Amino acid sequence: MDSSLLTLILIFTALLAIQLIYVVIVKTQPNKDYAAIGLRIKTWWGMFFIFCLATLFNPIVSLLSLMALTFFALKEYFSMIKSRKADRRLFLWAYLAIPVQFYWIYIGWYGMFIVFIPIYVFLLLPLPRLINKGTVGFLRSVSSTQWGLMLMVFGLSHLAYFQFATPQYGAKLVLFLVVLTQLNDVAHYLASLYFGKRKVVPTSNPHLTWEGFAFAFIVTIGASYLIYPYLTPFDLKFGLIFGMLISLSGFFGSLTISVLKRDLLIGDDDKFDALKKSYLSRVDSLTYTSPVFFHVIRYFFGFM
Repeated sequence: MDSSLLTLILIFTALLAIQLIYVVIVKTQPNKDYAAIGLRIKTWWGMFFIFCLATLFNPIVSLLSLMALTFFALKEYFSMIKSRKADRRLFLWAYLAIPVQFYWIYIGWYGMFIVFIPIYVFLLLPLPRLINKGTVGFLRSVSSTQWGLMLMVFGLSHLAYFQFATPQYGAKLVLFLVVLTQLNDVAHYLASLYFGKRKVVPTSNPHLTWEGFAFAFIVTIGASYLIYPYLTPFDLKFGLIFGMLISLSGFFGSLTISVLKRDLLIGDDDKFDALKKSYLSRVDSLTYTSPVFFHVIRYFFGFM
């Protein structure tokens, strides 16, 4: 049997087992809130579907799927911003940057991919806001839009570049990254729920605790040790190092998005609760882990 097909079967079996365990736990312990874990499992199924597309079909299909993911994440981010009418043109230009960014991925132009949003979009983005739109709220609208582009588009677009940078390993590296990132989040959440005491930022996310961070750090490294031989070309040293990096960067990503959402939605608790089930809550850690993982691999390994 082809190794890629065998990998898909094993992953599907593992996901199905996790889904069944989740259903049983939710029914037997209705007094505890497992909604965040349910969202993560849905994300796993979505990423597994994208992995199937990248492995069994043309990688362009998975690229388009990830492009749609960045669009919806950016759209939800903009929905949190208290915008003015003058900002709508700015948002439109931000959306138009998404297909351009993914076009650089499609043609394999790494140099433009890496500088397009941080430099060219950064320099040109203020223009639609400047022309006949006044100066009130200029800095807030432009800087918040650029922040959204950097996190939701530039950060997440690295997921799509793996398949084009290294067709041999790309799909499995993405799966390795997503599995460890989401597992890190779930382990952190469960540890904080059952024995977490010292909250990291209690005003923005009560589910982030130092005990949860320590537990998730150990679990992620252990999981990396178990799966790196099957999904990556790394040796033991880098298998463990990447487990540490993904856990740390995932923690900072989740923390940053939590604080960002709370800051933008101060006084709007209903909307804040609704966004706990949003795309942002599913990909918050990936906005950090994706670029960190990508660039460390590119620095140390020639196949990228």
